[in-house]
Amino acid sequence: MTIQAHLESLEKKHGALEEKLHDALVSPSKNDHHIAELKRLKLRIKDEMERLRASTRH
Repeated sequence: MTIQAHLESLEKKHGALEEKLHDALVSPSKNDHHIAELKRLKLRIKDEMERLRASTRH
């Protein structure tokens, strides 16, 4: 898998997590643990995308 393809895959996952997080936040039965886990996953993916982008700038 090329770096660009990996980045695109991560961007899709990040977007899907954003949608899940939005749905969880507007849900009347909020589960704080679930919301925190979604935020952690989203941040991990964002960090990985930034690392990949930084490695391609050099």
